[in-house]
Amino acid sequence: MMAVIKFLQVLIMPFRVLLTLLYLALPSIVLAAGTITGVIKDKGGATVDTVVYIEDIAGEFAPPKEHLVMDQKNLTFTPHVMPILIGTTVNFINSDDVLNNIFTPSWAGRKFNLGTYPKGIVRSFTFDRLGEVVILCNIHPEMEAYIFVLSNPFFAVTDKTGKFTISGVPSGKYTLKTWHERLKPQTKQISVKENSTTVVDFELIR
Repeated sequence: MMAVIKFLQVLIMPFRVLLTLLYLALPSIVLAAGTITGVIKDKGGATVDTVVYIEDIAGEFAPPKEHLVMDQKNLTFTPHVMPILIGTTVNFINSDDVLNNIFTPSWAGRKFNLGTYPKGIVRSFTFDRLGEVVILCNIHPEMEAYIFVLSNPFFAVTDKTGKFTISGVPSGKYTLKTWHERLKPQTKQISVKENSTTVVDFELIR
């Protein structure tokens, strides 16, 4: 019996070594990706809430299991701009003391209206088509937000200083694009290398 156990231990040993090598290699595999960063501005300075994204990249990307959240508070949608991966579900929360509504007049040939509901209620919607979605409230016309549905997870939104960072990008050549609710989109061809940072700046115009 002991001889059988020793034989099995010898047989299993190479697999243990292989698993150990794979485990040790994982950090280098992750580090093999690159980073894209930069600043986006217009004539007035930094542009906040500009979406920066890679247009096309090989692979299949599963949407997040956890729902994202767009809040309604002080008659304002927060965040104002939300890029998401196609297939993502967004929870629309009403944190106001008044009734609010969620609808879009047009999105890739489709409309939706989640109805009017009071404080504390959450309505959800799964975005299964690509493109820009304007989010409105038919009770308060001053309320407006944008959801930008994308085909891959390599995107970012500029902060108050106009800066953006896209991490974990596989090495390769890509088309980097911008989207802003008032400014014209721009496109740049970029190259991302392993374990390095590619700096790309944009100056947008109306």
